[in-house]
Amino acid sequence: MFRFQHIDHLYFLALLPVLAILFAGMLVWRKNKLRKLGEQRLVSAQLLGFIPGRPMLRFMMVLVAFALLVIGWANLQKASGPEEIQRKGVDVIVALDVSKSMLAKDIQPDRLSRARQLVMSMMDKLKNDRVGLVVFAGRAYLQVPLTIDYSAMKMMLQNVKPDLVPTQGTVISEAIELAQQSFSQNEKKYKTLLIISDGEDHDERAESEARAAASAGIIIHTIGIGSPEGTTLFDPETNAVKLDEQGNPVVSRLNEQELKEIAAAGNGTYSLLRNADAVAGKLVNEIDGMEQKSLGAVVYSSYSSYFQYFLGIALALLVAEWMLPGSKLKTKKKS
Repeated sequence: MFRFQHIDHLYFLALLPVLAILFAGMLVWRKNKLRKLGEQRLVSAQLLGFIPGRPMLRFMMVLVAFALLVIGWANLQKASGPEEIQRKGVDVIVALDVSKSMLAKDIQPDRLSRARQLVMSMMDKLKNDRVGLVVFAGRAYLQVPLTIDYSAMKMMLQNVKPDLVPTQGTVISEAIELAQQSFSQNEKKYKTLLIISDGEDHDERAESEARAAASAGIIIHTIGIGSPEGTTLFDPETNAVKLDEQGNPVVSRLNEQELKEIAAAGNGTYSLLRNADAVAGKLVNEIDGMEQKSLGAVVYSSYSSYFQYFLGIALALLVAEWMLPGSKLKTKKKS
């Protein structure tokens, strides 16, 4: 079975009739210019090396060469047989804090947007690992069960916002517990949990839940997002600074200490999110360094490419066209 690897490149073949029309227009223009010099038969006799039909031949050679270059660029392929690839990886669940404090703008554009960027960057670097998504604030909810469909994960991330969780707060312990239930219960390894949060509300159960998860073979990495100095929060509805019961501005601060303690209890690492791509690279390296489990075999067809033949013929035609002599007016020699 044949196929084109880059079939969209074949759209350039639509230029062929355009080039043909331009060439026809050039022939008409040339014929009119020669007619002004005199009778066409006599003028043609004065053209050195003139052979009827040669301009058409040269144009056809260029046109065919162009078509072959486009086909070569699209890379015609033929299926050469099935191949079996053994997939290996681990299970990764991302627990994302979506509390309203994640809308703080101490890092631009805001904490939640930067958290999304981090997960998106990780999706681009992961290969065979299964991924899942838990969102949490005052409660935790499983949004994406473990899957290898990274596009579904990315699509869900685009819709993540504080309104997904009606109860506010930062209950990291419930997110850890829900993630643990979402992993396979038959294995004591191949599992990692990434917690992305500002850790603002102190959760007394979080560290003990992290230890319980670690005993079940789950490695927990935490990513702190925000600044320890903090910033005031804005009400998205009124765009005014949020005030507490005493009328003072509400300030949201990153609680690094709690996130570091959770990571230590979960046998993982803590990272402060500044550069999303750098932190994503670090986390993916940690995941790749884990013991991998077999995720089954993938069978697909391998293909042989034939682009080189089309490019070779096109090059030969262009060289041949270049070597064909053109025609020019004869000039009288001075005696």
